[in-house]
Amino acid sequence: MPATLSFTLKQARRLALAAQGFDGRSPPASVQPSRLNRLIERLGVLQIDSVNALVRSHYLPLFSRLGHYNRDLLDQAAWSQGRRRTLFEYWGHEASLLPMSMYPLMRWRMSRASRGEGIYQQLARFGHERQDVIRRVLASVQEQGAIGAGSLSTRQDKAGPWWDWSAEKHALEWLFAAGEVTVAGRRGFERLYDLPERVLPESILQQPLPDEAQAQRALLVHAAEALGIATEKDLRDYFRLDPADSRARLAELEEAGDLLRCEVQGWKQPGWCRPGAKIPRKVAASALLSPFDSLVWERGRTERLFDFRYRLEIYTPAHKRVYGYYVLPFLHHERIAARVDLRAERALGRLAVHAVHEDASGLDEEGMQALALNLRRMAQWLGLERVQLNCQRESGVRLARALAQSSDG
Repeated sequence: MPATLSFTLKQARRLALAAQGFDGRSPPASVQPSRLNRLIERLGVLQIDSVNALVRSHYLPLFSRLGHYNRDLLDQAAWSQGRRRTLFEYWGHEASLLPMSMYPLMRWRMSRASRGEGIYQQLARFGHERQDVIRRVLASVQEQGAIGAGSLSTRQDKAGPWWDWSAEKHALEWLFAAGEVTVAGRRGFERLYDLPERVLPESILQQPLPDEAQAQRALLVHAAEALGIATEKDLRDYFRLDPADSRARLAELEEAGDLLRCEVQGWKQPGWCRPGAKIPRKVAASALLSPFDSLVWERGRTERLFDFRYRLEIYTPAHKRVYGYYVLPFLHHERIAARVDLRAERALGRLAVHAVHEDASGLDEEGMQALALNLRRMAQWLGLERVQLNCQRESGVRLARALAQSSDG
């Protein structure tokens, strides 16, 4: 029986960073659609979130890895008509943008959703009890084309919080989960729904469908390639597979030799990696990370890999927040070395830095210069004229000096 593969924690970090597209190279002078699409194929999923304190979350992972790029490229890939559309929306991790090539791998999830499985209980109940509304809404989509929930709503009272959906919105979300409609585009941040055959390429819709087990194995392999090295829980979380499905498929992949079991220093659970995984000598990347970046979205994995405990405090009352409202981890030379509370103050033309918190090891002067450079580049990318530093802590004082010395952007 072959010896179990074994990795140090440093090696595991390097595998993870390289797999996630952090190669330490300088950002390209310009980013072409092909480069952007290759990166998204590599990651497999971009999580969408409505919070717009800085910029919508799906734009940030690409900036973290590619530097300055035109956000219109992502909009075209996600919501344009014709050949430039290379992505589709579905429940991948959470609400997500996924490469079009992964659409057949999600059809089993759509079939389960149509039976009320794997979706929110309230939505499953609606699907069971209100097929009359669902059929009426589907007929409206068939008749009218791309349409938003607001255009269909028959409710008389004003909508309440985001979860206070109208019956028509419930129907559209059920149809979306079941794959009977898809997202044709967005108006502001509102989804516009249409029939898949009017939105997605015929070549994708006509592909033979893998069965559930085949699709789940493919998703686990993609997760392993995107994560580099991961526990079973890490792998299943990437595309939100059920534990029972994940464990069964993982055993099959191990038996076939498509995934290898391994040990990682300090990890209580076994790790998994692809055969032939290559460990970089070093990863010299520096990047500000979205709270919803696939490198850090599984918080337990982030602690195991980087000794970095990260929680988003958006929904924490202001007086109870430890680090701030919208805090981005700062990756620097294989460590998550700091947290930065950022806000895009668009009306004032500035990127506001409300707080800087270094980790226990701190940032040396080179690291602080790298943070200053990342902030200036981000401000430029967002079309903001300057970086406004509001942090009075010692870390803020050091960052102020670094910003003053920086001439980039």
